[in-house]
Amino acid sequence: MKFLSPAISRLARFRYSAIEHWKNDPIQTQREVLQDLITHGQYSEIGRKYGMKDVFRVRDFKKAVPIHEYDQLQPYIERLMNGEENLLWNTPVNWFAKSSGTTSSKAKFIPITDESLHDCHYQGSKDVLTMYYNYNPDSDLLTGKGLVIGGSHQIHKVNEEIQFGDLSAVLLQNSPFWAEWIRTPELSIALLDDWEVKIEKLAQSTINEVVTSISGVPTWTLVLIKRILEITGKSTLKEVWPDLELYLHGGVSFTPYREQFRKLIGGGVNYLEMYNASEGFFAAQQHPGEDGMLLFLQHGIFYEFMPTEEYGKDDPQTIGLRDVEVGKNYAVVISTNGGLWRYLVGDTIQFVSTDPYKVKVSGRLKHFINAFGEEVIVDNSDKAIAIASQKTGAVVNDYSAAPVYFSDNSNGAHEWLIEFEKAPEDIDRFIFELDDALKSVNGDYEAKRAKDIALRMPVVHPLPKGVFNAWLKSKGKLGGQHKVPRLCNERTYLDEILLFISA
Repeated sequence: MKFLSPAISRLARFRYSAIEHWKNDPIQTQREVLQDLITHGQYSEIGRKYGMKDVFRVRDFKKAVPIHEYDQLQPYIERLMNGEENLLWNTPVNWFAKSSGTTSSKAKFIPITDESLHDCHYQGSKDVLTMYYNYNPDSDLLTGKGLVIGGSHQIHKVNEEIQFGDLSAVLLQNSPFWAEWIRTPELSIALLDDWEVKIEKLAQSTINEVVTSISGVPTWTLVLIKRILEITGKSTLKEVWPDLELYLHGGVSFTPYREQFRKLIGGGVNYLEMYNASEGFFAAQQHPGEDGMLLFLQHGIFYEFMPTEEYGKDDPQTIGLRDVEVGKNYAVVISTNGGLWRYLVGDTIQFVSTDPYKVKVSGRLKHFINAFGEEVIVDNSDKAIAIASQKTGAVVNDYSAAPVYFSDNSNGAHEWLIEFEKAPEDIDRFIFELDDALKSVNGDYEAKRAKDIALRMPVVHPLPKGVFNAWLKSKGKLGGQHKVPRLCNERTYLDEILLFISA
């Protein structure tokens, strides 16, 4: 199939000119996207409620439509799932992506319209390939198969017309027939819910395939790679799949896992980060190794950015692309061709560039530690874990942290649960390096640690391998998009895990 490569490269270059157009004219592109959204939305129930037919400017839109969290849109979504139409969007909604968040027991059902499916999710995927082929025009990526480590792909019918599943299920069920030729594993394996069984079947069924790319969250991809190396007796994945050239990752920060992947996969592989979610395909790295992901501006999503200090106010303010600042934390607010209107996604991002607009995910709006004014976010903790690991030779699988509050006998601290793949020889040195790294990446933390007045040294509990997965499994949250909350400003998750360990 290598004869396909020149033709694919030509198609990619043709599409790349369109990417260059919206990249170079971002403000006007976003205005046109909003106008298209309002043109559809004005004929929906929510559009009539907020008078969208009279909205012609961005400031009018922000004045007319309030910011919504999921609870505010849930009544519309429940009615949609019961068969009503034209509530959030003016075309039928037959699919919903079930998004259960990190560890919450409350499921969210995100509407997927035909427009959001094709003009956002699929177009975003195509543009990732387009950018990759522009970077590497001689690539043989599509001459082999892409190994997709998705979520739980079970589809559930609400009625004859309406179905739901996680996003990967919806995308698989609606993908064209020819996609089966370039994807592995077969659908019967992809449909498995039991992740422990699924990983074994994934490994056994793919080791003899010609795999050129892998896509999946780092945690489960690592589990699969290790199992494949056990089965084959090889030392790197490149020995198993010599044609492997690309790993597409997202969902969690890649920073703590980067060195593990390089050792386990071997050389000659490109890494690209994507930022896609049930709500939309937001961004992707334009070139391997670059800082930040290119924000997708012509994919049926209008963006606003809420400074994190605005969250929780009665009338939180947002800004547009023109006013964002590099390095500042913003909560992402989106309006989409899936019928989400000024919807607070829950992620926080930072811009690393404004020409073009490139972002990185810095954490979750509710996942941080600021019990003592230290304002530690996930981006800080990921970097600190990576630095401490590099300096001590440790390898970290996952972690979670929360505050230790002031007591009569001691001041505050951060308490960490860390699951090591390879424990450091000296845990005290690891704790010192972790603390020192946090000081280097967060001035507020450094100030609060001065002379141990507000914060003393971190408290670290090394965990046996598999504890986090066992805890997730006990909650029915093993696999797919479910993740351990890395930071929390209260102790609910941490105390729950400690209790689970001691049981």
